[in-house]
Amino acid sequence: MVSDIYYPSKKSDDFCEDVCGEQSTPGIVSMSRLRCMLRGLDLKAIVFLVVFVPLCIVGIYFHGQKITYFLRPIWQSPPKPFIELTHYYHENVSMENLCKQHGWGIREYPRRVYDAVLFSNEVDMLTIRWKELYPYITQFVLLESNSTFTGLPKPFTFAINRDQFKFVEPRLTYGTIGGRFRKGENPFVEEAYQRVALDQLLRIAGIEDDDLLIMSDVDEIPSRHTINLLRWCDDIPPILHLHFRNYLYSFEFELKHRSWRASVHRYQSGKTRYVHYRQTDYLLADSGWHCSFCFRHISDFIFKMKAYSHTDRVRFLHYLNPGRIQDIICEGSDLYDMLPEEYTFKDIIGNMGPLPHSYSAVHLPAHLLDNPEKYKYLLPGNCKRESG
Repeated sequence: MVSDIYYPSKKSDDFCEDVCGEQSTPGIVSMSRLRCMLRGLDLKAIVFLVVFVPLCIVGIYFHGQKITYFLRPIWQSPPKPFIELTHYYHENVSMENLCKQHGWGIREYPRRVYDAVLFSNEVDMLTIRWKELYPYITQFVLLESNSTFTGLPKPFTFAINRDQFKFVEPRLTYGTIGGRFRKGENPFVEEAYQRVALDQLLRIAGIEDDDLLIMSDVDEIPSRHTINLLRWCDDIPPILHLHFRNYLYSFEFELKHRSWRASVHRYQSGKTRYVHYRQTDYLLADSGWHCSFCFRHISDFIFKMKAYSHTDRVRFLHYLNPGRIQDIICEGSDLYDMLPEEYTFKDIIGNMGPLPHSYSAVHLPAHLLDNPEKYKYLLPGNCKRESG
């Protein structure tokens, strides 16, 4: 008796089981394998692989930074809040009463004040700064290098324009430092190197214990009445950050978040170091102005974008296009096409888009308003820049 045996039939069109047949050519075998792979996928899966995945890769390449900034509230906590000190001032109130309102005493004579800066190419902003502070500064201290923080060669711009600053010459300590020009190095290393050199220049300038030292970038300008208050009042904190109104491109576009990195120190030999980060919890409200990227020439915008420590933000070459830069200045948009650096989704969404135009030129540096034609580009309603 013959037992029932099942022999599976082999359909003539089942190429998946015969792709390795010796009689098949290499081209046919390759196509057969591809067809076998595709048989296991439906149309939706094919569309996903061919269309959606490449779009995601392109989107991450072009907008990865935006995605990271938008998700900041998830991966980064907000910094510790400052202890903000109320700032009292009126031109008709005596210094004794102003010090008293701050909870400080009054000195018999004012402290000496040193204003120290690292200089790149901001000739106009330096002029406005020094004119603002001139009545109360004992010594202006300026250091410049022939290298940017990113290692690009640059001229000694202050030396070239020194004749414009004859009004401070008797009180000026000027120094230069050669760049190290190390390609590929983190720009913050070169920046720190130059700040250490500025510490040494301050000692050459004759700074002593309990003198006031202003630590801020050229475009971070303390108001003169703030410095006068701090030099006359006794028992002020050893270190005090200054809260500045924060502007972009000119005094037409004011940012919602205030600038805080500038600081004033009661100098201590062997302890005080010239840095540009948070050093205390105390912050004096409404103490001046920070005008970032406030340049006369488009070429200066391009230079700074390539030269300063955050050069990594120039992700694409078209960011340096002069026409694009001019349009962005007039719009009040971001040069790097970045989202706001905020720590809540509410603040990120609320601050997205161009900055609102301001039509107020009240309570700005005096020298700026004394010379409106010369500095027209910094005042509201004048966004057009010279080419360079």
